[in-house]
Amino acid sequence: MFIKKITNKLDSLNLHILIELFSYGIVSVLALAVDCGGLLFLKEELHLNYITAATISFLLGLIVNYTLSRKWVFKKTQVKNQFTEFLVFGAVGLTGLILNDIIIWLVTEKLALFYFISKIIATAIVFFWNFFLRKFLLYR
Repeated sequence: MFIKKITNKLDSLNLHILIELFSYGIVSVLALAVDCGGLLFLKEELHLNYITAATISFLLGLIVNYTLSRKWVFKKTQVKNQFTEFLVFGAVGLTGLILNDIIIWLVTEKLALFYFISKIIATAIVFFWNFFLRKFLLYR
């Protein structure tokens, strides 16, 4: 009986995390649209350096991600102060931004791939980094 209770609790917890991960994926797609759209606009239309454009567009995507994640994904926060929550969320985003820019630079410069392909690779890696770090730090 005890083992069945624990198993049910673990199944429920795993399902909850999968639902959050799926919801975070949807939110991230919307934030990614802002991020990638911004990158293309800033690089192709305004002719900014691709790293500068990637940084600005990433920050715009971060704002979208925070706003939507707070409303739709992570319902319960460990942090009572919303400003502190945003600072931690942003700090995770900042580490994601650094990781994003490093990956874009490495893949573009060292592997000689098109900057937008580099962005796709970086996005896949940073997605999981951000989700699990935010989940662990803010929304356990």
